[in-house]
Amino acid sequence: MHEYTVGLEDGRVLRVREDGDAAGRSIFSLHGTPGSRLLYPQHVEDARSKGLRLIGYDRPGYGGSSTQRGRNHANVAADVVAIADFLGIDRFGVWGHSGGGAPALACAALLPDRVVGAVSLAGVAPFGVPGLDFLGGMGELNVEDFQLMLRDRPAWEAKTEQDAAILTKATIEELEQMLASLISDVDRSVLTREVAEFMQAEGREGLREHGDGMRDDNLSDVAPWGFDLASIRIPTQIWHGGQDKFVPYSHGQWLATHVPGTEAHLDPSEGHLTLFLRKLPDVHAWLASKF
Repeated sequence: MHEYTVGLEDGRVLRVREDGDAAGRSIFSLHGTPGSRLLYPQHVEDARSKGLRLIGYDRPGYGGSSTQRGRNHANVAADVVAIADFLGIDRFGVWGHSGGGAPALACAALLPDRVVGAVSLAGVAPFGVPGLDFLGGMGELNVEDFQLMLRDRPAWEAKTEQDAAILTKATIEELEQMLASLISDVDRSVLTREVAEFMQAEGREGLREHGDGMRDDNLSDVAPWGFDLASIRIPTQIWHGGQDKFVPYSHGQWLATHVPGTEAHLDPSEGHLTLFLRKLPDVHAWLASKF
């Protein structure tokens, strides 16, 4: 495992972690909301077994990366290219889970000459688009949070900072209680102590300084994304589970019909966490086949 701080032309820095096969083909892992560059150990082991170099980084405002106020999902593509250039990587794959799903699709749309394939797992669809009730089927915690954001942004920003502080100090038991309305039965079945400890560590690292990253991720979800999904021409996959209360199944269904030529894996029996924990070996194998 290696870590780097990558300096950007606008003065920001990005904190990066890589693991797996250092000489292998490169795959970017884009974390959820909240999250950080920390890589799930089983994903690293799988990447290494397939000859893949797995790269994670803190999106702006998380962990060791500078805040980029007003960013949108398209901005992620420029940051990913900067990291790839720093590491001397020409072609790479990318996958993102949950809050990393839309940024992964941004890379697909905006970096067709660099990205061999992109995968969104349990990612959101755009806000306010025809044919999608954005909050329909979402767990109570997320519904209340989005409604406050849309109704009273200053109050929501203050609450987000408070939530970030709470999350960095919460025990695993307290985290599970906070997330109770979002965790479906199928997700609860895979939420082992090991998984919970990783989620706790990843969140603490991402929010250790402030809640800027979580705030700006959520604002990016409801703002214009900065790219056109219909422009995507490279290989993509959309994965979504019917038992997902974090990001409802309807989001995956909508994306599957609006990303041209995508390979859709819509499974009514899967959840939000189960995709992250069970399906990455399949995703890694698919991305590896695109080089």
